[in-house]
Amino acid sequence: MIETTKKFDISSFFVMKLKSYFELLKIRLSFLVAFSSGFGYILGNHGIVDWLSFLSFCFGGILISGGAITINQIKEVDYDRVMKRTMDRPLPTNRVGRIEATVYSIALLFVGFSILFVHTNLLTLLISMLSVLLYSFVYTPLKRVGPIAVFVGAIPGALPPLLGWVAATGQIGYEALIIFGIQFIWQFPHFWAIAWLADEDYKKAGFKLLPANGKRDMRTAINIMIYTLFLLPLGLLPAKFGVAGINSAIIATICGVLFLSQTFSLMRDNSRKSALKIMYGSFLYLPIVQIAYLVDKI
Repeated sequence: MIETTKKFDISSFFVMKLKSYFELLKIRLSFLVAFSSGFGYILGNHGIVDWLSFLSFCFGGILISGGAITINQIKEVDYDRVMKRTMDRPLPTNRVGRIEATVYSIALLFVGFSILFVHTNLLTLLISMLSVLLYSFVYTPLKRVGPIAVFVGAIPGALPPLLGWVAATGQIGYEALIIFGIQFIWQFPHFWAIAWLADEDYKKAGFKLLPANGKRDMRTAINIMIYTLFLLPLGLLPAKFGVAGINSAIIATICGVLFLSQTFSLMRDNSRKSALKIMYGSFLYLPIVQIAYLVDKI
């Protein structure tokens, strides 16, 4: 009976550890990174896909994203402990230790970079390394400095589609810069909607991410509206420069108008409900528009 219990405890321990390691990856966020990277890769290859290279590239992207996200959690563990939305993560609850998480993140990054080295090209590898450095060692500490962190964080956040294009073509062309630019500007309403919703929690950790005067007020709502408005002309650039066709331009415009309309509600009532709609709208806008560009190109 004692031996059976001991085996059960060991089994439970390993299950708990695996679950904790999986949580550190933030798989939904890492999958979104892989999705945007895959979008750029297929677009750059004009819809002709070498599936081994494509899947290897996407898998490597998930590992690299997971490694960078784990570093972020290691550096912010003390702040995560005081925020309601993060206090149950593996590091604040001591389900995974700092040294253990550090080894895990290094392993993820090593394998991810190795996959990119084998299946893509040197430029892709170098840009992905730059992305990790910006996200983990520049953006993360800047979150306690001011809203400049959102600008810095938007750079690695917008690199996945550019990385995909570079992985497919071996160069940074104007096409790569266009799809980078769309995702770069998209990050501002996306980030600020989340920061609006998590403002009380963020203040406990000393994070300063809202624009203007850092308050949930009309000035912040106007900033969100302006950056969302920029998506309308940016969404037309792929059609203008032949990256995609007119059908995707129409879809991008419709999505942009609907996304923009949600910001007017926030400007009117400054409510949590309106900020939540913008956040969900941002989650819908990007994949729909990117899929539209892909379908139009293929």
